[in-house]
Amino acid sequence: MVINFSQGKIILTPLEIQVKFAASGGGMYAMAEDLKFIDDALMISADAGSVKWNLRVDSIEQLIAIREEFGMSHILKD
Repeated sequence: MVINFSQGKIILTPLEIQVKFAASGGGMYAMAEDLKFIDDALMISADAGSVKWNLRVDSIEQLIAIREEFGMSHILKD
C-alpha cells in the first residue's frame, strides 16, 4: 500500500514501513514490530534500539489506514 502525504510517500508492506521524502529524496525505514502510534499527535514513532524516528502524518484517516494495514486497531476516543 502507498499513502501519499504532504512530505512524500509512505510505503507499507505487511512487515515494514518506508517513508520517502519528496523534497530531499531521503527516506526512513522500520519494521512493523518497532512502530508505536500517538493518535492525538497524528504521529508514528519507530524505535529499533539505536535508531529512532517520529513522523507526523497529515490526517487521522492516514494514521488509521496505516494501523489497519499492520493489523493494529485504532482506539476511538469520545
